[in-house]
Amino acid sequence: MNRRLREAPASTTDDVLVEAVRDAVLALVTVLKALGAARKDLDRSVVAHLGEHPDAAIFTSLPRSGQINAAQMLAEWGDSRAAYDGPDAIAALAGMTPVTTQSGKHRAVHFRWACNKRFRKAMTTFADNSRHASPWAEHTYRQAIARGHDHPHAVRVLARAWIRVIYRCWVDDTPYHPERHGNAVKLNQPIPA
Repeated sequence: MNRRLREAPASTTDDVLVEAVRDAVLALVTVLKALGAARKDLDRSVVAHLGEHPDAAIFTSLPRSGQINAAQMLAEWGDSRAAYDGPDAIAALAGMTPVTTQSGKHRAVHFRWACNKRFRKAMTTFADNSRHASPWAEHTYRQAIARGHDHPHAVRVLARAWIRVIYRCWVDDTPYHPERHGNAVKLNQPIPA
């Protein structure tokens, strides 16, 4: 053990040091309060300006997307249709697809660490919320759980499925409607006797 660490007192009674630490803590609290207030102001601004974006109707039409989460998804998704060649490119950018490596007979599938983390957070937050309002999303989530996935993995599976749906809405420039979503419609149809 380092000799200086053994000789360090458990607590100090030095008034100057105690005063300096108190001042540092109070300054940190002031900065954190200012950051919290700035974040709230920014959230209000994002919500206020979301409706001005041409794709806002698509992202706000999603079940339980909310204004802030819709704005987060839209901001990370972007508005350049030429930037993506399909929904799989968006899913990879958002970290919703695993990374597969193969060498000879060995094949390994790993979690995708290299991705846009803000995009992943926005998509997984939306996917997790959507399963409480969409029977199709709940069904997709439950199927993933039944296959043995844990909650975070099942939410990523659902988010990847949502990316395919959102991509179609985005390319067609139409808001999401459950009655136009083929798998949601099939799920809601009665089973013939």
